[in-house]
Parts: sequence; C-alpha cells; structure tokens
Amino acid sequence: MLTVFRFAAWLQRGGVPLLPRFLYALNRVLFAVVLPPTVRLGKDVRLAYSGLGIVVHARAVIGDRVRLAQNVTIGGRSGHHAVPVIEDDVEIGAGACVLGPVTIGRGARIGANAVVLHDIPAGMVAVGVPARVRPAPQAGAMPP
Repeated sequence: MLTVFRFAAWLQRGGVPLLPRFLYALNRVLFAVVLPPTVRLGKDVRLAYSGLGIVVHARAVIGDRVRLAQNVTIGGRSGHHAVPVIEDDVEIGAGACVLGPVTIGRGARIGANAVVLHDIPAGMVAVGVPARVRPAPQAGAMPP
C-alpha cells in the first residue's frame, strides 16, 4: 500500500498525468485508504492494518516515524485553507481526527477517538473530544 503510494507520488512529482490518479484509486479500492499522491509523507511511516479507513488531506504533511492507527482522519476544516502538519515520531490512536491548521509536535501522542482542533506541543498527550493536552506519563509511574 505504501509502495503504491510512493510510486504514485514519484510519478506525480515527475509530471506523469494519469497514472498517479489510477494508483491512488487502486489504493482506495484495495486498502480502503485515502492517501493522495500529493501528501508529503516522511520515512518509516506506519499505517495500521494496511491503512484501513485512514483519510489524509491532499496537502497534509506527515513527518518521519509517524504511526497512524486505523480510521484516522487528517483533514481540513471549513473556513481554513491550512491543513495539519504532523511532525516526527508522533503516534495517533484509532479513530482520531486531526482537523484544520494544526501542528502536532515531535513525539506527541493522540489518544483514540480524540478530536484535535488546536496545536499539540512536542512530547505531550492529547485525549478527549475536543482534545485536551496532558503531559506524557513517565515510564513506570502510576496514573493518578
């Protein structure tokens, strides 16, 4: 699935007219993932369950070593031209939505089914609807 995406993106950058669109449609039908060839995708990105149900805006930027669980939406918001920027080493839980002109900082974690509408600082955890920021738990520490 990511191989098909990367090939389509390479063809898109090379100016090939129709084949990238066909490969995008192939990915959508075979893997149920909406990953346009114009998305800027970093190295070692992992999509759970072959990207099942993942939707990514065509102008989104996703950094290196990002993990996306199933049914994640990274998209725009009405009234905003800018779309999400996901920095390196971010984990996004199942069903989460990252919408609008949002930057998710390096090493942040987004909980399952969270709806992120504001920037998340590096190394923080965001949970809830709408998502609220909390510090990441320390290794071995018991939650309150």
